[in-house]
Amino acid sequence: MKPRAKRTRRTDAPLIGITPDSVSSRARAPGVKREPLIVLQERYARAIQEAGGVPLILPISSSRMVLRQISDRLDGILISGGNFDIHPRLYREESIEALGEIKEERTQFELGLISLALERDLSLLGVCGGAQAINVVLGGSLYQDIATQLPQANEHQQGGLKDRGGHRIKIHEGTKLKKIVGRQNLEVNTTHHQAVKKPGKGLIVNATAEDGVIEGIESPAHAFVLGVQWHPEVLIQRDDFQKKIFASFISVCRGLRQSANLRKN
Repeated sequence: MKPRAKRTRRTDAPLIGITPDSVSSRARAPGVKREPLIVLQERYARAIQEAGGVPLILPISSSRMVLRQISDRLDGILISGGNFDIHPRLYREESIEALGEIKEERTQFELGLISLALERDLSLLGVCGGAQAINVVLGGSLYQDIATQLPQANEHQQGGLKDRGGHRIKIHEGTKLKKIVGRQNLEVNTTHHQAVKKPGKGLIVNATAEDGVIEGIESPAHAFVLGVQWHPEVLIQRDDFQKKIFASFISVCRGLRQSANLRKN
């Protein structure tokens, strides 16, 4: 008699797509063609996994069909940060001299994916540039360079303090972020030269730096759409309040996954 196939155990661990960056490989020998690579700092995947999710590094694609297929299979999306800027034409402004590197392919991929996630109420967590991308999709604008356009602001590019925290932020009352961390102030790292200027449609500001620079946004109209200007995934090993951001994100994704499974059954 043929043995019965072993049944796979169902899991409620949500599948979380993480957007990567794209770089060119180094040619190792003369005549060897360089090819594009997708890369992602391991800390993003680790933060998702430690919070109870299953991380999946996504392919960068401009195909609307591919983006729909990706979003159909995911329970949530983490828009990661990166050392590049979103072109100002996407928020109806002319570029200034201090604008940084532009990555058109990655930007279009992330903006398209965010648009689909918002349409489907798929949970979104935006980190640093990811928060800015969410804001731009919803019609908001950015300061192209804080030092140039907000000369009175404090220094927000403190990469040397990335694993410790560079300044404090005030968390606004009545926001999802306040409910998540349960406190009015938080020490965060700061490695950005851009920031949200005008929040997009339906977004509210949930955190600001001591100099007034916007440090967080969220959408009350969605189950979970949260953007933070800092890098909580770097700080989770030393700050339990940063862990709560990922725990809340995964909890909402898990709940939506369970509800979807119940509807299917």
